[in-house]
Amino acid sequence: MADRSPSRIRYENIAGALLFSAGVLAFLGIITAETLYPGYSTSQNMISDLGATEPPNSIIIQPSSTIFGAAMAVSGLLIAASAYFIHHAFRKQAVTIPLGLFGIGVLGVGIFNGSYGDIHGIFALMTFVMGGISAITSYRIERAPLSYFSVILGGIALLNLFLYYIMGNASPFAAFGLGGLERWIAYPILLWVTGFGGYLMGCSWE
Repeated sequence: MADRSPSRIRYENIAGALLFSAGVLAFLGIITAETLYPGYSTSQNMISDLGATEPPNSIIIQPSSTIFGAAMAVSGLLIAASAYFIHHAFRKQAVTIPLGLFGIGVLGVGIFNGSYGDIHGIFALMTFVMGGISAITSYRIERAPLSYFSVILGGIALLNLFLYYIMGNASPFAAFGLGGLERWIAYPILLWVTGFGGYLMGCSWE
């Protein structure tokens, strides 16, 4: 058994609180921005359209853009901070490096909205790839059954992303529309973030 010292459990609890907060904030930020965006379609609009549509004729709708950008930026900071505490608790770079990069990706999405074009695209891709990898590698510090669900959720996100880049509109997920397809990448990751955070917060002092 690994060391279960009070300091390690404290690091786990803090990391869990940060991740849980990030997951909840991201979900509520997206939902709130959607409701305030006239004519927004979860099937046809990408999630990042909430911040700004792609150039050259970018459309920015307020207050949706500010709400989405702030929610993503703060969520990214919380995720990146959680990587620091998870590293001190478990010393597993295979877990903490992807998690830290995932947080940086989310932060970048919040700072550089869709109007920034390729810069936004790089951070969005980093978010999806590193988020999926983080979910899968987290099995190394989780117990079953959460470890199984983490691999499944991360696998769904990466498989969807891979199929879209390889098959384009022929991907089976494309039937949901571009917005729906993107949500089948992002939402499994956010579900994992929230669940993993709850798991780490559940560590006992006993």
